Amino acid sequence: MADSVRVDAWLWAVRVFKTRTQAQHACRGGQVKIDGESVKPATLVGIGTRVVVTAPDRERDVEVREPLRKRVSAPRAAQAMIDHTPPPPPKVEQPAVPRRDRGAGRPTKRERRQITKLRGY
Repeated sequence: MADSVRVDAWLWAVRVFKTRTQAQHACRGGQVKIDGESVKPATLVGIGTRVVVTAPDRERDVEVREPLRKRVSAPRAAQAMIDHTPPPPPKVEQPAVPRRDRGAGRPTKRERRQITKLRGY
């Protein structure tokens, strides 16, 4: 195995991104950082390098355990990195908004009071 590999190729190989192009765009867009600094797609990473990837829905902090050039299976990809990302906070379930059947018309005064009481206004 090689001692170092391009960061975009490694992120694609360990399945952080679905395509290598997505990995390249993330690097160019400043969403991939090493040691707190944005990196270019051609930046080399080696064993022990910590890579922080910022996505719209979450931020991942991974450490290179094995530099890979080719895409591998998911279990092998999990072995090639150490994920330091904290678990996401639990989702807060919100009560369902009561819906009226289409064509049921406007709620009566009594139904409006019940809806207001239910919503807590």
